[in-house]
Amino acid sequence: MRSAPVSGLLPLLLGLRLLLGGGAAAQYSSDLCNWKGSGLTHESHRKDVEQVYLRCSEGSIEWMYPTGALIVNLRPNISPASYKHLTVCIKPFKDSAGANIYLEKTGELKLLVRDGERSPSRVYCFGYDQGGLFVEATPQQDISRKITGFQYELMSKGIAADLHTASAPCRPCSDTEVLLAVCTSDFVIRGSIQNVTNEAEEQESIIHVGVNKLYRQKSKVFQLTGESGNWRGQIKTLLECGVKPGDGDFLFTGRMHFGEARLGCAPRFKDFQRMYKEAKDKGLNPCEIGPD
Repeated sequence: MRSAPVSGLLPLLLGLRLLLGGGAAAQYSSDLCNWKGSGLTHESHRKDVEQVYLRCSEGSIEWMYPTGALIVNLRPNISPASYKHLTVCIKPFKDSAGANIYLEKTGELKLLVRDGERSPSRVYCFGYDQGGLFVEATPQQDISRKITGFQYELMSKGIAADLHTASAPCRPCSDTEVLLAVCTSDFVIRGSIQNVTNEAEEQESIIHVGVNKLYRQKSKVFQLTGESGNWRGQIKTLLECGVKPGDGDFLFTGRMHFGEARLGCAPRFKDFQRMYKEAKDKGLNPCEIGPD
């Protein structure tokens, strides 16, 4: 990311100090996870900087008719000493427009998402200690159709590295990695690959999975479908991994990320049974799951 020009932005930051000193009213999220506001509340001749405070690990920002700027303060309900271990990820809405999104730290601004940048599946991540989010409206002839919005998630740096290292989902996991994934993943299922849909534009593949046994799921990604009573769901991975339909069962593990299941370790089920038995016989399995 490159440093952004500060002309026009420093006056906004200075204006924030004046607003805070003058007791300007800030608009807060009603549920402390999501914020929705409108630039139409600002007077046309002023470039207000509005403070937004959110205290959840995930949520969204939706700024209609953006004018002026927002400073988004993410303050999760954990010890401040743990903040340094967090990664922040944001995913702009598909039609987000009307503002640039920056990282701001001690007055220095770095461009994160440029207004009008179109990449539907792009996720932007940074360390919590790298700075906060500064969202500045861009000059517009007509703001009536502009909405700037994005989802955000906070997670440990280790989980974020697994999700956003390009080669991680493609290389086979070691036995130790599989056994740890079984204990720590957001979903763990035994199933088969029914079909694979490749999305070239987003450089992703969608794996359509038939579930034979559901061990755990954080969200209801895998659900009963139709009168047959079969469990099915979808898991996303990188297109470069080259996933193809095939025979046999796999143990699918992974994380939920912006409401989608992302593939982690996925050994053939017979290989997982072998790993689990060997570890259990040696008293080394990190958790009980019952592999049958």
